[in-house]
Amino acid sequence: MDLDKIVCNCLGVTNGMIKDAVDSGATTLEAVQEKTGAGTVCGACLEDVKRLVEQFVSEK
Repeated sequence: MDLDKIVCNCLGVTNGMIKDAVDSGATTLEAVQEKTGAGTVCGACLEDVKRLVEQFVSEK
């Protein structure tokens, strides 16, 4: 997975930033949104962010 790939275009949040948020304890979509802001502007990336959170949590 390309950790530099942007998931949330509105705020420039990358896969790596989502992973970092999960690694630092954000284990729900809401917690990751609070840490990164991903999916909180237009919502177009919400499903992708949710899928990434679930993937990174399952890898822990």
